[in-house]
Amino acid sequence: MNLALQDKHSSPKDLSSWLSYIESLHPKSIVMGLDRIKQMIARLNLSPRFSIITVAGTNGKGSSCAMLEQIYKQAGYQVGCYTSPHLLRYNERVRVNAVEVSDRELCTAFAAVDAARIDKGGVEISLTYFEMATLAAMWHFMQANLDVVIMEIGLGGRLDAVNAFEPNCAIVTSVDLDHQDYLGDTRESIGFEKAGVYRKAVPAICGDAKPPASLIKHAEEILANFKKIHHDFDYALVENGWQYLQQGKIVYTLPKPALEGAYQLANAACVIAAVESLQSKLPVPCTAMASAMQRVTLAGRFQVLAKTKLNTPRVILDVAHNPHAAQALADNLKASKAQYTQTNTAKTFAVFAMLADKDMQGVVNALKSEVDVWYVASINHLRGAQAADLAKVVLSVLPLAKIKQFDNASNAYQQACIDIGENDKMIVFGSFFTVASVLQVISAVDISE
Repeated sequence: MNLALQDKHSSPKDLSSWLSYIESLHPKSIVMGLDRIKQMIARLNLSPRFSIITVAGTNGKGSSCAMLEQIYKQAGYQVGCYTSPHLLRYNERVRVNAVEVSDRELCTAFAAVDAARIDKGGVEISLTYFEMATLAAMWHFMQANLDVVIMEIGLGGRLDAVNAFEPNCAIVTSVDLDHQDYLGDTRESIGFEKAGVYRKAVPAICGDAKPPASLIKHAEEILANFKKIHHDFDYALVENGWQYLQQGKIVYTLPKPALEGAYQLANAACVIAAVESLQSKLPVPCTAMASAMQRVTLAGRFQVLAKTKLNTPRVILDVAHNPHAAQALADNLKASKAQYTQTNTAKTFAVFAMLADKDMQGVVNALKSEVDVWYVASINHLRGAQAADLAKVVLSVLPLAKIKQFDNASNAYQQACIDIGENDKMIVFGSFFTVASVLQVISAVDISE
């Protein structure tokens, strides 16, 4: 092995250094394809014996992973969960029994993967940040003696690094327009990419009420055990909870998920369908499902903040960053208006920042009737939209919109906290970066109290 390379590869000493290092390994942040990661899987001998559930979809992946993680934890299993992106700490991405893996454990996993990137002949495999992250997570899970691992697809499905591992069940939560540069600009092309997570004779759960024909066709062609919401399984809202149905028959009556939003029932139904499909291998009693529904938490998904020094009780965080998610946020706001609005004159303040390669106009269109004052902010990232450009988009949809511009979401949030009235509410949305920026401000205030 080249000694210079060896010294270079052994240099990171802490998690921050490792994250900087793995970000520099490949000239591109996203490279679709499984060749490199499959070579690494062979080098690392990553052949897990535990069950794997993969979760793909335009929206709803994080919520579904959180529910699955909690269900298997409540059932007494040793469970791993790999998700992305994170909000405040990288450790959020890799959890065992709902506890974030430590810096030390992550560094050990990165070192193991990095050591395998160069074979005895000096042949080096260049990996992207996400590929390194996925391999390190799986390497750690294999050291942890787990029963089941939930893995969130990062982008698309067919060519995503997570899809290099063979699932025992695969979920596609929803199919809509996002990441068009990589997945295509129609639901049909995107549906085909997401259907790539399905496998022959393996449970293939679909939570999209009207899935693209391409997704159904692929599932049928490969002979997947395809199950679609509102057809093979369903849900019904009842007093004090909801019912999970199969072929029109009530199977379980469960509490509503602790995650806010009517759309979470569709996610929950997909999750229960997945759990049901694995009952012979991983038995789960109804009591564990019920307990999980009440205990599940997930930051940034219609998350209503408790009161701190800087905010009123009515601050809602949501990572909605595409029109489909923005419409779900708008529906949630309408449904909860009575709960979070105390007077007819109450206003909704929006702290809003997005990535420039997202459908900014589509997001604004979805929320145009729910926002009274826009606090638009820049995102300090290569892909971030500038506040001035975002303001133009808002004005193109709402020519009379009240808009204030800020250098970043933190400043926008702090000013909104000053301006907001006692009976008003605030929503923070548009990107994981937006929500993370505001959460950092809130964390700093909480620490100082």
